[in-house]
Amino acid sequence: MEVKLDKRYPLEVDSARAWAVLRDVMAVAGCMPGAAITEQVDATHFKGSVKVKVGPANAAFAGDIEVLALDEAAMKLQLLGKGADRGGSSASMDLTATVEAGESAGTSVLVGQAAVIVNGKFAQFGGRMMVQVSEMLLMQFADNFRAAAAALPAPGAGATTASAAAEATPATADKANEINALAILWGLIKGWIAGLFGKRPA
Repeated sequence: MEVKLDKRYPLEVDSARAWAVLRDVMAVAGCMPGAAITEQVDATHFKGSVKVKVGPANAAFAGDIEVLALDEAAMKLQLLGKGADRGGSSASMDLTATVEAGESAGTSVLVGQAAVIVNGKFAQFGGRMMVQVSEMLLMQFADNFRAAAAALPAPGAGATTASAAAEATPATADKANEINALAILWGLIKGWIAGLFGKRPA
């Protein structure tokens, strides 16, 4: 099953700081709830994991990340991620993300297009629920991305790295990851109820 997403997230930081986070794969992973880079194979290949905890239940995906393109002039990054869990489910994501200048000074926009393909038990949720899950995860990612970019000093004001800033975001805390996962689960439940009654949940 394939899900395609096209999103724009306004940022209250300048494009230089937003790009400093986006061009750093370690920082990008640090902004994704439950995600971590476990090994850097070379300049464009990484190994990573995604862990989600919902109460006593845990799910863990291990996989590979490849940087397909990194365009400094266009502030554009393209990543391909593939992973699988022990239960036989697998997923891949082809992500293209760009930083654009905002409408006002000192602001920018994070633009992303992603194609997510899921196989195995997670595909049984159906396209609608997969879109809901993906959108909620991306919203959490965007919030953490904003925090990481805002934590960087203005250009020329310091030497804090994007990776260090991302490590200070809630995505790196186990408790925050659990809260994020519970929010996703609640969203799925509401979507399921909405489907049963043919209307959106309150």
